[in-house]
Amino acid sequence: MKKLLSILCCAVILLSVSSCTKQYVNPVVANQNKTVTANIASTDWAAYTDGKSYYVPINVQELDNASAQYDGVVVSISYDGGATFEQLPEVYNGLSFSYTYNGPGSSGNAGVVSIYAQSPDGGTAIKPTDPIVVKIVLVYSE
Repeated sequence: MKKLLSILCCAVILLSVSSCTKQYVNPVVANQNKTVTANIASTDWAAYTDGKSYYVPINVQELDNASAQYDGVVVSISYDGGATFEQLPEVYNGLSFSYTYNGPGSSGNAGVVSIYAQSPDGGTAIKPTDPIVVKIVLVYSE
């Protein structure tokens, strides 16, 4: 009788535990990630001071000094009008692409993401000739 009563109690407890509903509370995130796109024409590239690179500075209003210091910046480029993106750094079509970023500092209103293009072997500078779509994602962190 004790065995039967023990089994019955276990079954009741098991059924009552498994029938409860779970609630998931999604926290409200104060800072959301931001995505900014820019178009680079072949005429936008300027020779960099090292003589081995070309670069394009892109003003990003959302990139303030705090974001430049504490958050992440992910940059991707597209050669097909934005249908496909490849994350930088990247070697594509004989060009090595990389980027740097910084906040506005004391003299500006916007942060800057600079895209660099150079020869993969570090030799003679090669200027990109195709239009490029740039996607910049600001990844906020706490």
